[in-house]
Amino acid sequence: MSGTDPAGVLRTRPLYQVVNNDNKRVAYFYDSDIGNYAYVTGHPMKPHRIRLAHSLVMNYNIYKHMEIYRAKPAVTSEMTQFHTDEYIEFLQKVTPDNMDSFMREQGKYNVGDDCPVFDGLFEFCGISAGGSMEGAARLNRDKCDIAINWAGGLHHAKKSEASGFCYVNDIVLAILELLRFKKRVLYIDIDVHHGDGVEEAFYTTDRVMTVSFHKYGEYFPGTGELRDIGIGQGKNYAVNFPLRDGIDDKAYETIFEPVITNVMQYYQPEAVVLQCGGDSLSGDRLGCFNLSMRGHANCVNFVRGFGLPTLVLGGGGYTMRNVARTWAYETGRLVGVEMDRVLPYNEYYEYYGPDYELNVRSSNMENANSYEYLEKIKIAVIENLKRTAAVPSVQMQDVPRASMGVTDDQEDEDDDLDADENQDVRLTQRQWEKRRERADEFEESDDEDMARSNGVYKPNGHTKQETNFRDTAKDDDTMEVDSGVATPGQPAAEETGDNDDTMIDEALAEVVAEAVAEEAAEAAAAAAKAAAATATTETAPSVDIDGDVNMDEPSTATETTTDKKEVVQDAPASEPTPTQTAATTSTETETAPAASATSSETPVAADAKPATETPVVTEAPEKETSTTDKQTEGGSV
Repeated sequence: MSGTDPAGVLRTRPLYQVVNNDNKRVAYFYDSDIGNYAYVTGHPMKPHRIRLAHSLVMNYNIYKHMEIYRAKPAVTSEMTQFHTDEYIEFLQKVTPDNMDSFMREQGKYNVGDDCPVFDGLFEFCGISAGGSMEGAARLNRDKCDIAINWAGGLHHAKKSEASGFCYVNDIVLAILELLRFKKRVLYIDIDVHHGDGVEEAFYTTDRVMTVSFHKYGEYFPGTGELRDIGIGQGKNYAVNFPLRDGIDDKAYETIFEPVITNVMQYYQPEAVVLQCGGDSLSGDRLGCFNLSMRGHANCVNFVRGFGLPTLVLGGGGYTMRNVARTWAYETGRLVGVEMDRVLPYNEYYEYYGPDYELNVRSSNMENANSYEYLEKIKIAVIENLKRTAAVPSVQMQDVPRASMGVTDDQEDEDDDLDADENQDVRLTQRQWEKRRERADEFEESDDEDMARSNGVYKPNGHTKQETNFRDTAKDDDTMEVDSGVATPGQPAAEETGDNDDTMIDEALAEVVAEAVAEEAAEAAAAAAKAAAATATTETAPSVDIDGDVNMDEPSTATETTTDKKEVVQDAPASEPTPTQTAATTSTETETAPAASATSSETPVAADAKPATETPVVTEAPEKETSTTDKQTEGGSV
């Protein structure tokens, strides 16, 4: 069918709408190796989530508005700009095979349960830190306005100690690079945990102001009290906003925007580092806040509005599908587009069922932060900001060490080398990644072969998008389960459990079977009446005012749209799809005559339901974990 994607979904709406035409230059750092690393089995931290987010960025086509870079991994000499030589040397040497001979060092450097030794540990740290430092270096050289590294943001690591799943503090290293050219740097942390490692590193200086909004009170790491404001030269330059469980979008906005506005007014930073930990989202495996995707992204968009050089980093986040959605959406807001609510097909499409939407909803969790409490903390924070010195500055001079990032000369050499090695190639991978599409271009121009090789799935015909799911047998072997099947289930924000899968479970399948059996009996008794009066109501799922599909009523093949939707039902195919052949034995026995009569007929329209049409009961397939999933499923929600 023309205009459908590999999931069989008809696309008629654009993937995104441009909302900001300020043409910010965005540098996006991604290393495809990052998803290959995995902490130990059952560990909540999963680097694979960065690969999920990148897949959405590519398939929403927002990569066209950014320059994409694969930063060189940080090396020992760069990491020791902050960390001790002995600690980095330990990280470089220790492996799961020889860790028994480093028992004393593991205790000394807090490497163990929360921060385990795993294969490729040092390389993983190098990729994370390299992207953040290179992003800072490009901001310093005015090569971009915004730099993004979702693999960074590991804010708990100390000078000679691992902590909170973090080994090397890429944020501190990036800020040190920024301080080579910027007099004052502002660090903002919206992770649910306190950014203790960054605060500790700059606790005694006024050249870096750290602002952290976090859960406080019997919660890791146990720091970040309101009265922790810095000491010595750095007094009043550490800002902590302790919060309680369940804070929602509205309450978060009422504290975040006034505090950051006052910080900008009194501190007047020359650059901003924003840590966007996804564990402050609703439904996070380890978090206890109740922010929606858009409430979280509002913070990113608000900081973007100040127009300062900004380094945007990842951080925590332990429900992979929600973190991937949010970071992809925030990438879109940073380049100035509003992405369509309906997810395009991508290689991890099955993670996002049953709604397949770019959305993380707030739950009905109680907000323990009263208005009075938030106002009291906000007033105290702003009063502390008023005590800061007016625009602290420092005498600037040449710094002896070289920049941590790639210099302009090195980049020119890499460009020349790429051109020499690919003389017969019209568009090299390096050129494709660095090319930015103009926002005012009339028509898209893209190298589809290159896009396809980078994991971009194109609809068969249009590149416009609207969501309609229908039963279809896909040829793509990356999908273990037919994601087009209409499946009853709870909204994604209400899902709980110990598995990050969103596949249909057996209990829901039994409910569907019972409902379909009842409907089959009614249809057989009053076929003519069903064709005239109940064709629409039985085949079309209802759409609530939020644009969500109500899947409580079973349906065999439906298509749904998200805003102002038209519901269409495809005719049953003459041959059953692989998922339809999984019907229960009892139902096959009862409905065999009717089913055989229907299968030999030509397809009929949805509004002319025949009397012999028998709903097919589809059992929930058990998820077969792929090789990638086995490395990363661990126990996330």
